[in-house]
Amino acid sequence: MAGVRSLLVLLVFQSSCLGFRSPLSVFKRFKETTRSFSNECLGTTRPVIPIDSSDFTLDIRMPGITPKQSDTYFCMSMRLPTDEEAFVIDFKPRASMDTVHHMLLFGCNMPSSTGSYWFCDEGTCTDKANILYAWARNAPPTRLPKGVGFRVGGETGSKYFVLQVHYGDISAFRDNHKDCSGVSLHLTHLPQPLIAGMYLMMSVDTVIPAGEKVVNSDISCHYKKYPMHVFAYRVHTHRLGKVVSGYRVRNGQWTLIGRQSPQLPQAFYPVEHPVDVSFGDILAARCVFTGEGRTEATRIGGTSSDEMCNLYIMYYMEAKHAVSFMTCTQNVAPDVFRGIPPEANIPIPVKSDMVMMHGHHKETENKDKMSLLQQPKRAEEEVLEQDKLVLQASYQQEKRTWDSQTDFHVEEALDWPGVYLLPGQVSGVALDPKNNLVIFHRGDHVWDGNSFDSEFVYQQRGLGPIEEDTILVIDPNNAAILQSSGKNLFYLPHGLSVDKDGNYWVTDVALHQVFKLDPNSKEGPLLILGRSMQPGSDQNHFCQPTDVAVDPDTGTIFVSDGYCNSRIVQFSPNGNFITQWGEVSSGSNPKPGQFRVPHSLALVPHLGQLCVADRENGRIQCFKTDTKEFVREIKHASFGRNVFAISYIPGLLFAVNGKPYFGDQEPVQGFVMNFSSGEIIDIFKPVRKQFDMPHDIAASEDGTVYVGDAHTNTVWKFTSTEKMEHRSVKKAGIEVQEVKESEAVVESKMENKPTSSELQKIQEKQKLIKEPDSGVPVVLITTLLVIPVVVLLAIAVFIRWKKSRAFGADSEHKLEASSGRVLGKLRGKGSGGLNLGNFFASRKGYSRKGFDRLSTEGSDQEKDEDDGSESEEEYSAPLPAPTPSSS
Repeated sequence: MAGVRSLLVLLVFQSSCLGFRSPLSVFKRFKETTRSFSNECLGTTRPVIPIDSSDFTLDIRMPGITPKQSDTYFCMSMRLPTDEEAFVIDFKPRASMDTVHHMLLFGCNMPSSTGSYWFCDEGTCTDKANILYAWARNAPPTRLPKGVGFRVGGETGSKYFVLQVHYGDISAFRDNHKDCSGVSLHLTHLPQPLIAGMYLMMSVDTVIPAGEKVVNSDISCHYKKYPMHVFAYRVHTHRLGKVVSGYRVRNGQWTLIGRQSPQLPQAFYPVEHPVDVSFGDILAARCVFTGEGRTEATRIGGTSSDEMCNLYIMYYMEAKHAVSFMTCTQNVAPDVFRGIPPEANIPIPVKSDMVMMHGHHKETENKDKMSLLQQPKRAEEEVLEQDKLVLQASYQQEKRTWDSQTDFHVEEALDWPGVYLLPGQVSGVALDPKNNLVIFHRGDHVWDGNSFDSEFVYQQRGLGPIEEDTILVIDPNNAAILQSSGKNLFYLPHGLSVDKDGNYWVTDVALHQVFKLDPNSKEGPLLILGRSMQPGSDQNHFCQPTDVAVDPDTGTIFVSDGYCNSRIVQFSPNGNFITQWGEVSSGSNPKPGQFRVPHSLALVPHLGQLCVADRENGRIQCFKTDTKEFVREIKHASFGRNVFAISYIPGLLFAVNGKPYFGDQEPVQGFVMNFSSGEIIDIFKPVRKQFDMPHDIAASEDGTVYVGDAHTNTVWKFTSTEKMEHRSVKKAGIEVQEVKESEAVVESKMENKPTSSELQKIQEKQKLIKEPDSGVPVVLITTLLVIPVVVLLAIAVFIRWKKSRAFGADSEHKLEASSGRVLGKLRGKGSGGLNLGNFFASRKGYSRKGFDRLSTEGSDQEKDEDDGSESEEEYSAPLPAPTPSSS
């Protein structure tokens, strides 16, 4: 049995996709007679190309072969050109979808043949073969995380590379051209902190009864090594496989590693969420088969009539504990599968159009979400929404410069349904003169490692241009598509900007061109710069141009060029070359004017500056548009190593960075900066979904920000919370109070609270009362109140005494009545009673409101008792506190 298993393990790496073939008819054909790989084998004359003292490139290519039969597997080998230990840190496929179905690259110590190439039926390696790389047409390429490498050479690493190429439909070879497909490896002698490896889960004893509708094949093993971190996976069966799922089981909890249909292109797919596997965990996998249509039982084997159940898990480990290859071929924990998630038994439907357009199986679901979000609102919701829109419209009319000292903050607009649009890879976003959002996307085309050869020539022309509209105009409020254009024009869209007249300026990295488009015309581009499909670095060519900026005052055109030219090119409004500046940077301390992928442009018209997102140098450089003189650099540690895109509005600069390298702490996020100082004043991230590769950013003058992501195919809208707090402004002569005050008025009606303007008046009055060192002591107040009373009493007594002596008894009665009236007034009795509050209010320096505190501005000069003036001077005093809210 051990011998059988060893044979089957070897079979895993031989003809592994004989049972899977997707018809070439689902792909668009390239009608021209010229081919990317004519009769030459680019790169085969120099398989080893030094990069620097530690790094080199190894070009592994088929030596010019012409397959004579469909479904042919050819293998070739190449020895590692050094005996020292090295690390593979990157792969670049060199293959055309027109000719190659898939490729696999193995590492081993001895290939099965010493010939220049051989039929893979003879085997790949005589010893254990370790799969390093897989490429399949229309599938994502394998990418290693930063700091991760496959160890080769030395005492323990592989000495040979073996390339296996599967040629599906040989109708592509009717012209008998020679094929040189392969892969280029980037190797380094520098030790890597993390070592990549492969964990193979494989069934060796599964039997699929004929006619059986559903058959499960389960594999499980206890993990007993140092921790490994999973970053990619690959599934493999032949024709009968419906779905393959892999999990980590820890304490009874199932965590998905990967789930995929084996009938889709069988390459390595990145895990949706990073998964770590530690000592004591269980690794479990299930393959679901069907025996329908078979007249005999099907067993595990290497031919197309047999079956396979394989899950390849690509991981990395710390170098000191690294194991490069591990296998699991048993089911040591069958009882654990009682808790397997139900999704593992749900087949993934596969249609021919889904093979070409990954992710579009979610289209129906997203349409449902859109329809749900666009259902009619209830009456009260409509009223609130109308109020909100009116309020927003009033502020959108105001063109203002943001005060960058304000507490500016943006947050995702969670009620905006635009995140469910799901176009193709979103490469560009911009705003038109009406403040509508414009999106530039790649439809069913994908930029990956298969797109260009080493000379930056596009390799997938056979797909033809994108057949759907690539430019979408989106309503900024409800995300409805207002207009669309750009069909059958582009291959790989990239940059997008809109000039003051509403014209679109776009770049295409496959065409190596810049286009000016009238959104309302169907007559074709207004202007084209560059030569179609011809990369170059002179005045008439670009090499993967990234972005365009048009000066609103002069019409001058600036193009960032680009991925393979590190320069900024300036043209006149009619497209005549004016000048260029910039050079490629080298080392870790790039100089001003040096670039590593100038990726995005932002004009600052009132200052005459052009700012450039120097992507791979992780910085922003600004230059004078007239002299091209370097002005300054904006760089922050929180940017990490990449700055992908920038956008400017008066006073503020916005930016998005890229995914962190391994070991870096800076997350992918958005930034708001004070343009004058370069200081970061806000950082923002989405709530729904996550940034993966935020590729472009656009900001409007009201503080709304849009971010387009090329990996998640998503556009987010962020709104400024500061908009709800800025100062009052006058529009058309009408005073518009700040939004916060309007909210306070509503609250005051509901909760009997004073409005903000009333509170402000109260606070001002309180400030007057409570000025330091200006309060009146209580003793002084008491003295001022008591002295007049005593004087009045003395006068009354004196008058009574005088009259009693002058008029006798009769007069005594009159005096008593008179004094009674006076005393009554003093006691507050009778209709003519004297109220002390009214009494003192009639005197200058007092208030008619009663015993109010004296004004701090009042004079303590003695008053004339006979002054009968009715004039009143109002003094500020604290009002009663407002009634507390019941809430």
